[in-house]
Amino acid sequence: MNQTYYRNASGASGKCLSMVLNFLHRPELWLAKAELRRLYSDHNVCRYPLGMSGGQIRDEDISASSQWSESTAARHGRLDCEEGDGAWCPETTVEPDNLKEFLQIDLNLLHFITLVGTQGRHAGGMGNEFAQMYMIKYSRDGSRWITWRNRQGKQVIEGNRNTYDTVLRDLDPPIIARFVRFMPVTDHSMNVCMRVELYGCKWLDGLVSYNAPAGEQMKLPAFPVFFNDSVYDGAITHMMTEGLGQLSDGVMGLDDFTQSHVYQAWPGYDYVGWNNESFPSGFVEIMFEFDRPRNFTTMKVHCNNMFSRHVKVFRQVVCYFRSDSDWESTLLSFSPVVDENDPSAQFITIELTNRMANAIKCQFYFKDAWMLFSEITFQSDRAMYNTTLISPTIGPPTNTPPDDPTHKIDDSNTRILIGCLVAIIFILLAIIIIILWRQVWQKLMEKASRRMLDDELTASLSIQTEVFGYNQSQSRVTNEQESSAAYERIFPLGPDYQEPSSLISKLPEFAQNSEEPVQDGAPHYAEADIVNLQGVTGSNTYAIPAVTMDLLSGKDVAVEEFPRKLLTFKEKLGEGQFGEVHLCEAEGMQEFLHEEYLFDIPEDQPVLVAVKMLRSDANGNARNDFLKEIKIMSRLKDPNIIRLLAVCIYSNPLCMITEYMENGDLNQFLSRHEPEGQLALFSNLCYMATQIASGMKYLSSLNFVHRDLATRNCLVGKNYTIKIADFGMSRNLYSGDYYRIQGRAVLPIRWMSWESILLGKFTTASDVWAFGVTLWEILNFCKEQPYSQLTDEQVIENTGEFFRDQKRQIYLPQPVLCSDSLYKIMLSCWRRNAKERPSFQEIHGRLSDLES
Repeated sequence: MNQTYYRNASGASGKCLSMVLNFLHRPELWLAKAELRRLYSDHNVCRYPLGMSGGQIRDEDISASSQWSESTAARHGRLDCEEGDGAWCPETTVEPDNLKEFLQIDLNLLHFITLVGTQGRHAGGMGNEFAQMYMIKYSRDGSRWITWRNRQGKQVIEGNRNTYDTVLRDLDPPIIARFVRFMPVTDHSMNVCMRVELYGCKWLDGLVSYNAPAGEQMKLPAFPVFFNDSVYDGAITHMMTEGLGQLSDGVMGLDDFTQSHVYQAWPGYDYVGWNNESFPSGFVEIMFEFDRPRNFTTMKVHCNNMFSRHVKVFRQVVCYFRSDSDWESTLLSFSPVVDENDPSAQFITIELTNRMANAIKCQFYFKDAWMLFSEITFQSDRAMYNTTLISPTIGPPTNTPPDDPTHKIDDSNTRILIGCLVAIIFILLAIIIIILWRQVWQKLMEKASRRMLDDELTASLSIQTEVFGYNQSQSRVTNEQESSAAYERIFPLGPDYQEPSSLISKLPEFAQNSEEPVQDGAPHYAEADIVNLQGVTGSNTYAIPAVTMDLLSGKDVAVEEFPRKLLTFKEKLGEGQFGEVHLCEAEGMQEFLHEEYLFDIPEDQPVLVAVKMLRSDANGNARNDFLKEIKIMSRLKDPNIIRLLAVCIYSNPLCMITEYMENGDLNQFLSRHEPEGQLALFSNLCYMATQIASGMKYLSSLNFVHRDLATRNCLVGKNYTIKIADFGMSRNLYSGDYYRIQGRAVLPIRWMSWESILLGKFTTASDVWAFGVTLWEILNFCKEQPYSQLTDEQVIENTGEFFRDQKRQIYLPQPVLCSDSLYKIMLSCWRRNAKERPSFQEIHGRLSDLES
């Protein structure tokens, strides 16, 4: 490779959701408002564009140190926009070690920023200026500016290699800021232009700084452990003041504090900790400052509890509150109840009883020699004040004599008024009683219906049914449409994957279900990104134990070995636990292809390809899965499925080279176009959907299940050509499309059928459901997520309504550009009974008729 591959250590997998959803209970048992708000500050979920490319950030909130001309002013520095001369360009040439030029964005409110994107000046192909490197400075108040650095202390961020590609970089650690500056950096004098985007979400905690004693060092026999706050952005002496750091970065420490979430970090990195010998008073005092007065409900402290190393959760916490400039005399005291036999790290929740404050000072008392914290979060609402001016004088107006009989209160009218109020109260009580009685009656009816459903499901799950797929004694695949087998709960990837089924076991309807799971024999085109999944991109195409020997037997794969030196790195598309995906240019690829490959590219020009690479530190199982994936992909030959072109397997790292379409993925392609443009022609949209249906028809004919069909996993070529791929979920851009359960399983729940979420059942019928959602995306030009008005928890709750089938489930609405006939196709894909959903062959035929 011309470019050295690197591993982008993105830190932790994010905050674990601390509640088990009760899917089939009444809506008032959903997550509390504070928990919902906290969800959107999650390190992994919080990756939405903040409005440079979309226009939500106003022109007046974008400024710069200078500009070359009005056509390259700061307002033109928006990602994917080519207004003016196509970017922001400073007035002078950028010189080495001269950080005076910057593009500044004012977000108006504090935001939690996890990702940044940059481009050069494209301007319809006329520009040739871009920033090869840059730094970021940020501020929460507009006066104190902080230079961002990664967890290894590096400040310079690698930028663009050309003017047109978008380069996304994780900010690890993330930053909490209102103002952000992009500052071009060069190693030689050059012209620089930039277009940028910020990704994240609003900072709902409101925390602007915490002051605490500096972390200390623990001396173990084998090695020292450092508990300093290494990313704190305030002043550090013996105290840490006026900054934020690891206690607010969204990363929770492991149970064993000598290990770390962060790649190549030292022991103890995840925690800030103190020894009781340094605190004669017996406690550590931390003060938290907030952006405004708030009404606090809870504080959550993530503590280590590895008591074998003399580390325990705090014994007691005492908190003081400051509402204005003075500390209130009324304090709050809390003593946690902790399982003495459980050494795992855990969140301790302290109820703050709706106290009003703009600052909180807490004293945490030692229970053992050490106390270690990795994260502290707050749930609160903004304080509301009554601004009405009330006169301190109560009585009659001064110009009316108090004994004037014409102004005396009429006692008879008062009695009438009181009588009316009493009557209204009794009427309201009667209405409440009637409503409660109706709810009780409805609850009894629901329990009866649920009991019937429970009996039916328990009986169906106890039946020994035939597993879809190949049998060693059979030569053909049993088609699921021909099978009468009931839904079965499956564990295709081990216990970590089966989080949906573990969740469904909490439901009343499934409480009696305890049978052992069965193995699904159908190969899967794409899998969810699991922590323990051995794969390359996170989606791990086909590499599952259920792939049959019949499919993998036969002669060796006829795929050519490609010289690595002919691959040129362009962009990192994403990564999984054991590998990465890179966008590359391949020189001379035409010489290595069979005649069946048709490329409309001259032989002397490079071909754009995606390179999946297995890391050198991957284990033997991952290597075997990678080679197995190559075998299976080599057998897929369809014009609407991404093809395997060549491999690099004679030396490490192992690589497979697949097609990559020049227009990128369908989600980004459609979102860049406006509905009134040429692309909005009904025939073009229908043509794209027909191609996706054709590719899925081919996969389903082989009994392959994709599991992650969406516009992000479809690539676009010339003339609206569509090919189905599988590595969309490994891209940082789409992290928000996946829902993490208990910090492990990552699932695209907004595209999944109800039986996939609740039962863990993935079939061609569940792919049909996802196709309906994909069709909905296409007709909405990918301008919003499916069910954008619902939280992730409410999306899962809605699947419970599909299961109950009491006509309360919510369907995606009909898009503006969608005809009634197309919407009927969508609704047929979302039928509750999977056997009633159309096959991909039927869908393809119906779409072909509409297209013609």
